[in-house]
Amino acid sequence: MKSQVRIGIDVGGTFTDAVAIDSSTYEILAKTKVPTTHHAKKGVAEGIILAINKILEEGKIDPSNVVFIAHGTTQATNALLEGDVAKVGIIGMGTGLEGERAKKETRVGDIELAPGKYLRTVHTFLDSARLTDDGILKAVRSLRGEGAQVIVASEAYSVDDPDHEKHVIEKAFEENVPATGGYEISQLYGLLARTRTAVVNAALIPKMMETADMTGNAVHEAKIDKPLMIMRCDGGVMSVDEVRKRPILTMLSGLAAGVAGALMYEKITDGIFLEAGGTSIDISAIKDGKVMIKNAEIGGRKLYLTSLDVHTLGVAGGSMIVVRNGAVSDVGPRSAHIADLEYEVFTDPALIANPHLELIAPREGDKAVYAAVSCDGGRRYALTLAGAANLLGYVPENDYAHGNVQAARAAWGALAAELGVSAEEAARAAMDIAADKVSAVVNALIDDYGLNRSIIYLVGGGGSASVIVPYLGEKMGIRHKIARNAPYISTIGVAMALMMERLERSVVNPGPEDIRKLRNDVTEMIVKSGANPDTVEISVEIDTQKSIIRAVATGATELRTKNVAERRKTPDEMAKIVAESAGVKPQDVSLAAQTGGWYAFTAVKTGRALFGLIKTKKELVRMVDSEGVIRLQKNNAKVVMTKKKNLPARLSELIEELTVYNAGGSMLPRIFLYFRQKNADLSGVTDKEQMMSLAEQELEFVDDEEAVIAVAAQG
Repeated sequence: MKSQVRIGIDVGGTFTDAVAIDSSTYEILAKTKVPTTHHAKKGVAEGIILAINKILEEGKIDPSNVVFIAHGTTQATNALLEGDVAKVGIIGMGTGLEGERAKKETRVGDIELAPGKYLRTVHTFLDSARLTDDGILKAVRSLRGEGAQVIVASEAYSVDDPDHEKHVIEKAFEENVPATGGYEISQLYGLLARTRTAVVNAALIPKMMETADMTGNAVHEAKIDKPLMIMRCDGGVMSVDEVRKRPILTMLSGLAAGVAGALMYEKITDGIFLEAGGTSIDISAIKDGKVMIKNAEIGGRKLYLTSLDVHTLGVAGGSMIVVRNGAVSDVGPRSAHIADLEYEVFTDPALIANPHLELIAPREGDKAVYAAVSCDGGRRYALTLAGAANLLGYVPENDYAHGNVQAARAAWGALAAELGVSAEEAARAAMDIAADKVSAVVNALIDDYGLNRSIIYLVGGGGSASVIVPYLGEKMGIRHKIARNAPYISTIGVAMALMMERLERSVVNPGPEDIRKLRNDVTEMIVKSGANPDTVEISVEIDTQKSIIRAVATGATELRTKNVAERRKTPDEMAKIVAESAGVKPQDVSLAAQTGGWYAFTAVKTGRALFGLIKTKKELVRMVDSEGVIRLQKNNAKVVMTKKKNLPARLSELIEELTVYNAGGSMLPRIFLYFRQKNADLSGVTDKEQMMSLAEQELEFVDDEEAVIAVAAQG
């Protein structure tokens, strides 16, 4: 049987990378890099065509074997940063006293996107009780006369009944004006935030429609009959048709690709992912196999848009060294790329001849504090963090970032001579500063999301992963590793990504029917977008404080063909993997339960507290899939296996046993269910009845006699 192939394309500012992956084995069949064609007639689509054709040729791939193709793009983000967006006309609606508030809250004004860059809006208001076709058409024409290129319809409580918004959209399209409504972006109450989000989305529609058409045609020209998917800001992908309606979901998607690769390719359970390039590093947190998310903002204002919680620092392989007052005082944010200088460490040692320290200003307006060396022949090289890491031996020989240590030592020797230290001491000073900057963000993410330092990994991706991550892990005392094919991890993330839909609703005290409807609606959305129904998995969260229920659906466009039997680990092999993760001996690990493709291992880890006077005991649970990948790890947890028909009683017992009561009320344990090849995360539910109802819905199509594993964890 011919291999089924997944293709990922990452459109960056300088290069467009492409990778082809075997859908069954995850083997990389081919990878390539072409210049990004910003100024070509077809724009970036021309580079995408080149990348696709090159990857098919180099991998000897028949287009008919491609089952999935997607690309990540920074176009929406760049458009917002550069102010390259359409002017938006807003038609606010409401009636009576509520209408007066709606008139005010739908008038969002101009939105600052970046210093000196604005999204311009114009506004009119219609009384919902007196809505007519003529009135709508008059409003559309008036806004268009004021320069509006796209229309937003926004009405108070349209999340309950969007008919008026739909009517306005219909009439706008009759006038050949693109339009969208607040209900299409969010089903949360909060008219101002919903309108603002719809406006940002609308401002991107004209440009992204053009891009979507060109990129879709690029796939067609390559004779690939599968629809092109686009990376979302939450790490999933969406169809080109959906991009035409909701381009805002592609905002910040460039940051999502790398961590998506870490999740799907490296199967990280708990950890911090650090993707390091030449100029910056992106840092994100992963917990229970999920990347952490937050609400996106524009101009300091909240949007009804969730994106990955990614923190970016100006510290990376190409970061230049700052020297003040006779000492290394900082690293970055300027890089060798920005200074238009070559790295010292990627240079022939013969060219580092008679190096002399020179402090330069990389850009006009910068202070002359960045270290470079001037050499014979008028050559100049930047002193970089990559040079420091290579000099200290942290970059392996076969690594993408490995350079010439002799060249680095010669260049850093010039700095060391000026400072009165050794080259290694100067390099370590730079590495310490960089590590302190990155560790501050890492520590904050660990604390924010309650990650357990004893079980997490620092995982490095990007071309400069080995420059930062090994030193950082050593200094922080946290386990670390470099992702396979780290320089291409973003592109791999695009190729491996799943379809995703996220639906949030404002519901006070949601009952079983509210949850069921939400699950059904998000399922319909993702299947309509192209996901195979048999691959769809759904997680539900209930935020009782904000009266919000949210569902996240993931799924693949095709049924996975992976032959698990070829990769299946034995229980003994799994036990060794678990022992390493838990820090115990293999003989101390027990297989507690097994069903379908899931294995539950337990162990008891003893320790000492209070100066060694008190003996401590932790009950460890690790859920492992048939490939030997740890999919859940908890250090204070219990596991039970029961038949589906007995689950309500056993689950109730678990919840009662592990619920923590205090002055502020009660805190339920986090519950995870495992059955067949699927799992259900109930940890986002804080009410026992709701949790029991959700469990029932998750297992609706499971036979009463089938086995289910339940894991209950505190924290």
